[in-house]
Amino acid sequence: MTTTLPENPTAAVHVDQDAHVEWEQWHAARERELATTHGWLTPVAYLPLPSQPAAFDGVPGVWWADEHGAHHKRAADEPGAGTTHVVAEAGSSIVQTFVPEGRTGAEAEVAVELVRRTGRYALRLRDPRAAARAAFTGVPTFPYDASWVLDAPVRWYDEPRPVVVGAARPGLVHRTTVVGEVDLERAGRSVTLQLTGGKGGSAALLFTDEAPGLAPWRVLTVERPSDPGATGSPETATVRLDLNRAVNLPFAFSDHGTCPAPVPGNHVPFAVAAGERAPR
Repeated sequence: MTTTLPENPTAAVHVDQDAHVEWEQWHAARERELATTHGWLTPVAYLPLPSQPAAFDGVPGVWWADEHGAHHKRAADEPGAGTTHVVAEAGSSIVQTFVPEGRTGAEAEVAVELVRRTGRYALRLRDPRAAARAAFTGVPTFPYDASWVLDAPVRWYDEPRPVVVGAARPGLVHRTTVVGEVDLERAGRSVTLQLTGGKGGSAALLFTDEAPGLAPWRVLTVERPSDPGATGSPETATVRLDLNRAVNLPFAFSDHGTCPAPVPGNHVPFAVAAGERAPR
């Protein structure tokens, strides 16, 4: 499977050049997003909440969680129930910001992100002065290669199929759905991989492969047509896989990510020398 290019070789060169420039622009935007004030370069702690009010070093107030949600009070002896926050499983929300004692200057505020994973609440602290952000010079990638833009056979399922997968953080799992499967072919070798439910009209292809210098797994966003028949009959439907846009999940940049693992079996038995490489 290769990219469909114009028959005119000169036109094909222009297509490749335009695609390369577009990829460079996309990757620059991706790096800017990572480096935002409370982006994925800034997590510095992941603090599971206990069942009784407890203080965390440097974090204002006391915190705890129960079946009603996560709770916060300014002090353990403060009267009343405090403030309650609720987030959905696999969700998160910034519930507070604070400036650490003695800190001054720009970008001083630490964000307190409340997350819920495998039924448990935790606080994830996002500090704009995190070492990872301070040292960030970009995400290493393989060189852009138009031959890794593939029109691959795809089969969308009539109904999503629930599946439980692991997580980057030990002890956690994610409940997701498999929405289809795609055939990835390269140099006469092929593998069928499962697609999991994504946001909006997209699906996610989480996979591992044999290329050197990678994070444990990467993800590629796959656009899912609103009408599955729009790309052909079930026997001939295809989906565009631009593997130059395979990216690292947040756990690759921080020890405090909780990202879902690939569906068991989503391993490519050859090197996918495209997309992002390990950032650390």
